[in-house]
Amino acid sequence: MPDGESLRLSPLDEQHRALRARMVPFAGWSMPLQFAGILEEHRAVRNQVGLFDVSHMGRLYVSGHDAAGLVSRAGTYDARRLEPGQGHCSLLCQEDGGILDDFYAYRLAPDRFLVVGNSVNADRDREQVRGLLKPQMGARLQDRQESSVMLALQGPRAVETLARVVGPEAAQGLPRRRCTETQWQGEALFVSRTGYTGENGFELVTAVEPGRALWEKLVAAGVQPCGLGARDTLRLEAALPLYGNDIDTTTNPWEAGLGWVVTLDDGADFVGRAAVEAARAQVERHLACLMALGPGIMRSGCVILQGGEQVGRVTSGGYSPTLEASIGMGYLPSPLAAEGTNVEVEVRGKRLPARVVPRPFYRRPATLSSSQKPATS
Repeated sequence: MPDGESLRLSPLDEQHRALRARMVPFAGWSMPLQFAGILEEHRAVRNQVGLFDVSHMGRLYVSGHDAAGLVSRAGTYDARRLEPGQGHCSLLCQEDGGILDDFYAYRLAPDRFLVVGNSVNADRDREQVRGLLKPQMGARLQDRQESSVMLALQGPRAVETLARVVGPEAAQGLPRRRCTETQWQGEALFVSRTGYTGENGFELVTAVEPGRALWEKLVAAGVQPCGLGARDTLRLEAALPLYGNDIDTTTNPWEAGLGWVVTLDDGADFVGRAAVEAARAQVERHLACLMALGPGIMRSGCVILQGGEQVGRVTSGGYSPTLEASIGMGYLPSPLAAEGTNVEVEVRGKRLPARVVPRPFYRRPATLSSSQKPATS
């Protein structure tokens, strides 16, 4: 950020400061790192329910009879396949197949979509999609990043909590990756059964004033406010990639384990398709999950070794409160990315033994309803 440029404030900035949140700069925004503490917030989401302000995320509404075509042209997943009320993760790629962003596309109606991308890329995403608009296309864009509030209510008690505060019509019976719109304090409330924590939960979008009221009602109902710190430890346990760490313009979908968000049917024609399709047959490395076998915390940038030779670097790493061990992700040559492979991670001049383990690190109990991430951070 250039010197003298001020941080953007969430519409909930006053609410965060009233709760004595520790605020930090993040992607040009002033956002809460923690409220009660990262460990307490992490465990609240895993065991009960937590609430995140994710208003810094990009929110682009695409409407018109060519809306589905535009979203499909922009992203790797063919959004024309979605029925109203469905959503799916997708990738915004450049012509060489490198990933510009991961985003979630929700089809609200036959001619209307909500596209949610990462905050750090919001302006670039908007201009990328705008650049695909042709004069003859029947599609319009509306950027609502600054005119709305976005919340993430996550955890085993998310359904009963949202039903109690907003109403059962907003929470009950909504399957994973599904979305709906209802009313909250006279304004439209978008509700999706998605999240970035590996837990059951919802993401919610509404206008600013109703959004402030919804935050306050949920906190008053006993929901633990959570910050960026817990959001990162939760998404790492779920092995969800973070843009700028685990995926960027130097990575392609196949090596990142994101082939499931790529549509290569004859009718699909997204930006970078030729390069992405060619890369499928040339994958030489994979994003692997690593678990430490001893004391020490691996972090982003730590060198991964085998036989004394560098074979990769940690892209995301930290301490897992649930597993009580250090975990991380990093790209390894394909033969070494197999489960059970032993490696070492250099941490502060010492070598920490680690092993490649199945993805994800954490999977919530099968008795709980499922939900998936958007993609986004």
